[in-house]
Amino acid sequence: MRLPKKGSLLREVPIIVVSALVVSIFVKTFLIHFFFIPSGSMQNTLQIGDRIAVNKLANYFTDIKRGEVVVFKDPANWLGAAPTETGSKTVVAMKNALVAVGILPDPAKQYLIKRVIGVGGDTVICCDAKGRLTINGTSVTEPYIFAGNKPSDSNFKVTIPKGYIWVMGDHRGASADSRFHTDDIHHGMVPLNDVVGRAFVTVWPPSHIKYLSVGHELSKVAVKK
Repeated sequence: MRLPKKGSLLREVPIIVVSALVVSIFVKTFLIHFFFIPSGSMQNTLQIGDRIAVNKLANYFTDIKRGEVVVFKDPANWLGAAPTETGSKTVVAMKNALVAVGILPDPAKQYLIKRVIGVGGDTVICCDAKGRLTINGTSVTEPYIFAGNKPSDSNFKVTIPKGYIWVMGDHRGASADSRFHTDDIHHGMVPLNDVVGRAFVTVWPPSHIKYLSVGHELSKVAVKK
């Protein structure tokens, strides 16, 4: 077997590295993005420190459905100002490179993750006589809610306009979700244009690897006409 010449190998390495970066950026931009879970607002479905895979491709072909877990850009400053990058120019440049290929999150882009409770045209009310949410007049059971939490500690009634969704965290007692931002420019709704994709699997740590549950009770509710 003839070994590659040293000069040939040196020329091929940059091509391989650049090709890998291009493929990684393409996957991150159009197919799958990975996100780190920084808070407990989705417990126990997701734990602090979990890393999840988000399907971005589905946004191009199917409508977002109730019960899905979605990642979205901060719609109206829910998270406040983005943190300032610190460190030397070299460290910042390395971080930016890792952001570009999807290994690190972009600190300039604030993201949240919640469960879709209502879609365009739905009326969501808290709560019925048994403390359950109702969607279009139908009471729903939510087995994914954090143990000991109520479906909501605050009462509300909202009708979601077309092009928006109403979202809530599974850890209802620790989630500053749509309920807490009804005074913003979108009245707590999240524009569909801000949705990055649907979270479908936990990929890290190994002990937490699983497909994420979809609220099937929510999907059974009839669409309001």
